[in-house]
Amino acid sequence: MTARNAVVLVSGGLDSTTVLAIAREQGYRLNALSFRYGQRHAVELEAAKRVAAAMAVDRHVIADIDLRAFGGSALTDAIDVPKHASAADLGTGIPVTYVPARNTVFLSFALAWAETLEASDIFIGVNALDYSGYPDCRPEYIAAFETMANLATKAGVEGASRFKIHAPLMTLDKAGIIRRGLELGVDYGLTHSCYDPAPDGAACGSCDSCLLRLKGFAEAGLADPVAYGGGA
Repeated sequence: MTARNAVVLVSGGLDSTTVLAIAREQGYRLNALSFRYGQRHAVELEAAKRVAAAMAVDRHVIADIDLRAFGGSALTDAIDVPKHASAADLGTGIPVTYVPARNTVFLSFALAWAETLEASDIFIGVNALDYSGYPDCRPEYIAAFETMANLATKAGVEGASRFKIHAPLMTLDKAGIIRRGLELGVDYGLTHSCYDPAPDGAACGSCDSCLLRLKGFAEAGLADPVAYGGGA
């Protein structure tokens, strides 16, 4: 039987790398999609390339879009990335690292590529537990986008295929994600999660993303294999 195509959003981070491994385990032909969107942590794209190579994806596309044209986020504008002493200090509101409509933009590109591939399956690494409060990481958002995908495409309207947005990490915390990835042979040393890395690529250890990642490894009883500046 010929493997079915899937489009997998791959940032180079911990979550998307785990999702790529899950899609591989499920037997899909992997088409990885990453974005150069003007993010201050563009070093993540080097991690995405490493991950795609390690997973032997069928094709890896890095799409260029420049969300700096709109700004509004510490990742795409002249806004400082918040730093904290520990994960316990993270707030409960939507942080300034939220990029307006980013997952909607990314999923729209993934949908366009999936339709040209005659693929029905799109994978994304969102989760509703350790997710920094981003509104586009919730299950109701994923369900709504899936509904839209099947209303707004030629394939969906003509019944050629029914699109499915897979979010297999939705109910896992970071420790659970890490354990799942290790079961699948993921090398997290290839990944990058920091929002504000040093010039040499070392993770800062104190942004939201670093703290959630470190918390996950600690709760899993493991050391994070990536380098942190300042000995984090």
